[in-house]
Amino acid sequence: MEKQQNKGLDFIIDKLTNSIENTLTSEVFDTEIVRLTGADTKQIKKSDWQFDWFKELKDQTKEVYKLTTVNNPTIIQGLLSIEDKQDHIFMHLIESAKFNKGKDKVYFGVPGNLVAYACKVSVDKGFEGFLAFDAKSALIKHYQESLHATHFRGLRMFIETGAALRLISKYFKS
Repeated sequence: MEKQQNKGLDFIIDKLTNSIENTLTSEVFDTEIVRLTGADTKQIKKSDWQFDWFKELKDQTKEVYKLTTVNNPTIIQGLLSIEDKQDHIFMHLIESAKFNKGKDKVYFGVPGNLVAYACKVSVDKGFEGFLAFDAKSALIKHYQESLHATHFRGLRMFIETGAALRLISKYFKS
């Protein structure tokens, strides 16, 4: 079976917002990103997600986070799986909830919010915001333009300090 991480990530940065924004009303909702726990798995129906988040949660090398709105913490807007590589953070998976994908999505800003959080974890751990991930080749240019990510080689991309700090400041007011 092919490992998911070798396929490359295929999330789309729809809009860099300062939180998440309702696509119809433009109302902005404050968000919260916290570790996903075993108790949270009852909120995750396998059929609603492209990736196997139960498998990610069981992998002791990875940390899985959920994005919710402050006012409604029981509805998961997106999920993120990262790993501490001792000098940078590696982003294994990122996914918006089914209702935040496609032309009828409810909120803009979910993927940007999660990537910014991964950069924040990198800064908090003393890695200066460095974040690496593998991208689908068709999206390399998209990530260069939207996230100011750098193409390393093959599918590997990284976000360096300047780009990371720009994303963090957009989503997280300290």
